[in-house]
Amino acid sequence: MAPGEKIKAKIKKNLPVRGPQAPSIKELMRWYCLKTNTHGCRRIVVSRGRLRRLLWILFTLTAVALIFWQCALLVLSFYTVSVSIKIHFQKLDFPAVTICNINPYKYSAVRPLLADLEQETRAALKTLYGFSEIESRKRRAAEPWSSAWEGTQPKFLNLIPLMVFNEGETSKATDFLTGQKRKVSGSIIHKAADVMHVQESKEVVGFQLCSNGTSHCAVYTFSSGVNAIQEWYKLHYMNIMAQVPLEKKINMSYSAEELVVTCFFDGVSCDARNFTLFHHPMYGNCYTFNNKNGTIHSTSMGGSEYGLQVILYINEEEYNPFLVSSTGAKVIVHRQDEYPFIEDVGTEIETAMATSIGMHLTESFKLGEPYSQCTEDGSDVPIDNIYNAAYSLQICLHSCFQTKMVERCGCAQYSQPLPPAANYCNYQQHPNWMYCYYELHQAFVHEQLGCQSVCREACSFKEWTLTTSLAQWPSVVSEKWLLRVLTWDQGQQIKKKLNKTDLAKLLIFYKDLNQRSIMESPANSVEMLLSNFGGQLGLWMSCSIVCIIEIIEVFFIDSLSIIARQQWQKAKKWWAQRQAPACPEAPRSLRGQDNPVLDIDDDLPTFTSALRLPPAPGAQVPGTPPPRYNTLRLERAFSNQLTDTQVPAES
Repeated sequence: MAPGEKIKAKIKKNLPVRGPQAPSIKELMRWYCLKTNTHGCRRIVVSRGRLRRLLWILFTLTAVALIFWQCALLVLSFYTVSVSIKIHFQKLDFPAVTICNINPYKYSAVRPLLADLEQETRAALKTLYGFSEIESRKRRAAEPWSSAWEGTQPKFLNLIPLMVFNEGETSKATDFLTGQKRKVSGSIIHKAADVMHVQESKEVVGFQLCSNGTSHCAVYTFSSGVNAIQEWYKLHYMNIMAQVPLEKKINMSYSAEELVVTCFFDGVSCDARNFTLFHHPMYGNCYTFNNKNGTIHSTSMGGSEYGLQVILYINEEEYNPFLVSSTGAKVIVHRQDEYPFIEDVGTEIETAMATSIGMHLTESFKLGEPYSQCTEDGSDVPIDNIYNAAYSLQICLHSCFQTKMVERCGCAQYSQPLPPAANYCNYQQHPNWMYCYYELHQAFVHEQLGCQSVCREACSFKEWTLTTSLAQWPSVVSEKWLLRVLTWDQGQQIKKKLNKTDLAKLLIFYKDLNQRSIMESPANSVEMLLSNFGGQLGLWMSCSIVCIIEIIEVFFIDSLSIIARQQWQKAKKWWAQRQAPACPEAPRSLRGQDNPVLDIDDDLPTFTSALRLPPAPGAQVPGTPPPRYNTLRLERAFSNQLTDTQVPAES
């Protein structure tokens, strides 16, 4: 090796080690702060004074904390959506329109089935309110409670007894059947806030439902006698109709020719053949216009002249007086593949009125997971769809309730479609179904069945915003001729003279052909997220992705390697000490290089510093013994020198 290279190697060996090969974490951090591009770290090392250094440490740590905070917010807000609204002007498909008479079955057809129930209902009203020609709203105090039941023993009041509760007295009630007070056990569920007035005392009417063979009971009270009688009647009505075959119930309800008197769509005449039968348990025969089974109609113009116009025959004379208390029809607008929930979102139509319903179409598209909890088609929802229709939130909730009722009660609710291998509830086959139904309904309302947490909203759906307006129809001047013409046209189906309270006119149309689409799209992307990360690093620390790589290398890789190297050296030293033989330690003698007086600094002394050296102590300091000069003599091996190196003798 050349002399120059030897000198460089020796200098390099004696210089302190810097960089990733530093002997300690402290030296590594000092080297990093001096070499990095993040200005805050460099200022911590080069700043003079403790206060300034502490301030720079505080500023740097604050900037790092802000970077972590902002980056965490960016990550948490990554799965957010941006909503865009687009309006299209185009030819629109007309929705499906389902129309039902509020009265489900003709009263003359179902009256033989409900004769005993109506007799007991009238007797209960007479007992409670004392119906008479003179005192229609007063109870006859002189008449005993049990006088209405002479000769016959009621069966419906035995199944579900009607009772009167005095205000503030919940443990006792007066039985309608016997007129005597009896103890009442079970939880009391109020159906309204106010109370009714019977004579001069505040009383509420209700009934008690108990599970057969057990002491579990529940008392349901109503602030109005009207609600109590109707609810009591409805329970027995569902129990009776659940045992009637479907074909017979269809024949007892209204036909399409009876319900639809006239029909126009988009200026073209239509008739009952354009309507599809849909039987609803609580509304009887309903009819759907523009169903999926036929050709889907569309409209190219907005306005009432280009929509659906029908005149409906309501036939108030065939209404059940205890089941329904209003007159008219119900209509619902929905998609062709959607189940019409008439009882939930139907719009009522009045008789002797023209009801105009203007529509605006809105189509919504939502993003699925991880942006929201919506579902595409309901296949990932653990609830079986018992409806022959596309998935929706309502279908999921009703299917969940019906499934829970079949599991707990052994039968299905009459007002909804039947699940597979299930029957409608009736008292003969399922004695406890009434109590089970009300108990399950209360749990569903209070979200104790878990249906609300399982069911999810559909990701895409159509919604029609409806605007309703009313007008008197027919007018006074056109009433005579219009009713005569309609009576003559419907002579085959309606064998009586029509009056305006039997008819209702319905107009459903698009106000305009503007379709509004609400679409969700991801608000962030991976490229945007990385760009935001870079912006935060540059703002707070003037740093880049390369600086992050350096930080990872220094703080993790190099630091861990230094720690591992230190531990390895300690382990080697420990092992060497363990393997070395034990021997007594010789006393250590002081030598010149160990003399503290002769300790020389690394820097060479100057003349000024030499003058300030301390004087030597008076005692003799042991030092290095003087050299033996005879060792400097040449050995005999070198006596025979080469001829070219011999020195000539002096003459």
